[in-house]
Amino acid sequence: MKKIVINAVVFTLVLPVTILAADTMHEGRWELTTTMEMQGMPMKMPPTKTEHCYTKEDVKDQKKAITTDKNCTVTDLKQSGNKVTWKMKCTGKTPGDFSGETVFKGDSFNSIMKMVAEGQTVNMNVKAKRLGNCP
Repeated sequence: MKKIVINAVVFTLVLPVTILAADTMHEGRWELTTTMEMQGMPMKMPPTKTEHCYTKEDVKDQKKAITTDKNCTVTDLKQSGNKVTWKMKCTGKTPGDFSGETVFKGDSFNSIMKMVAEGQTVNMNVKAKRLGNCP
């Protein structure tokens, strides 16, 4: 189970890249608040907050924006209006199957993601808002 938690944490570190996959994503400085849930965990993990600056180049290529990990392949990417769904398969150090859905609303979005690895499921929720331009 410890490896699953480590994999989930690694995925969360890659997560800011995931939300770039939509024409409605604007460049700038974003704040992301992530919560994770995993069955069998004795306690709830606290939410994490991160900030990231995205450039125009960052938001251009949807598949590349979802992951930069060479061991991961986006297998399904669909966009309909302000909603983006995707699936991804990873091998290597953090093998697993991932899926997600992001809904954009102006300069904010909500994402729901699921990671399945080693028979365990980790659910992640991300709420994000654009804070302004990058410094």
